[in-house]
Amino acid sequence: MMAESQNIEWKEIWRDEYLKWICGFANAQDGKIYIGKKDDGTVVGVSDAKN
Repeated sequence: MMAESQNIEWKEIWRDEYLKWICGFANAQDGKIYIGKKDDGTVVGVSDAKN
């Protein structure tokens, strides 16, 4: 299982404030944000993926 790190973040739901994270990753060493995962790595899904 892939753990959270400096370049990987797991978020249970989308929030517009995560746009700051995306900008930070773009200005640093790259990175990925996985939406629909708890901090322990459990997949919880996304209720409205189209939004």
